[in-house]
Amino acid sequence: MIVVDGSQGEGGGQILRTSLALSLVTGHPFRMERIRARRQKPGLLRQHLTAVEAANRLSWPRASDPGCRASGSGRPHSRLFS
Repeated sequence: MIVVDGSQGEGGGQILRTSLALSLVTGHPFRMERIRARRQKPGLLRQHLTAVEAANRLSWPRASDPGCRASGSGRPHSRLFS
């Protein structure tokens, strides 16, 4: 499993969207931690969760499959597992 530090680089949602796209294309799962950690509003915002839900529907078409899971201490979520 690939582990991505979501606070690296510009530390925004683009690293999440890129990681999701690469995971879909390659089939390799990833775990992202510290999502947007250095931002004024850290964690996943609504638009990021929408991107995760869309990727989840593309990659896990059966309702019984686990797909992506967001976790953290309440909202906003700070970790994502695919």
